[in-house]
Amino acid sequence: MKKLKTLFIMILLTWLALPVFAQEAKWIEMENFHAVMSITFHPAEEDNLEPVKKNAAELLSRAKAWQKADAPAGYNGTATQPVLKQLVKQCKLINAAVKKNNKSDAELKIMITRAHDIFHEIKEKCRK
Repeated sequence: MKKLKTLFIMILLTWLALPVFAQEAKWIEMENFHAVMSITFHPAEEDNLEPVKKNAAELLSRAKAWQKADAPAGYNGTATQPVLKQLVKQCKLINAAVKKNNKSDAELKIMITRAHDIFHEIKEKCRK
């Protein structure tokens, strides 16, 4: 009986420890996009739109790469695809506006804020 109790405790402790040692799956393309989004959006919050102008093409490139990437285990790729499509579209609009130089800083701020909001919508939907 003592051995059975010890075995039960060992199994229970092992089961409880699994989440501690489990590696959270990373979606590299999401992290790559976020790296550019963070250095682009946060200055825009303070009315510094130079990073938007500088990083618009890179933001679009990383959004497209993320859209093409397979979702790793632990992520719901099906739920995120329609929203990723919106993100790519928004990044295209930003990039085109920067290239054409036909939007005011206030308009660019609205556009990058929309892209940032879409990004966070994806983050909410992507976990299974």
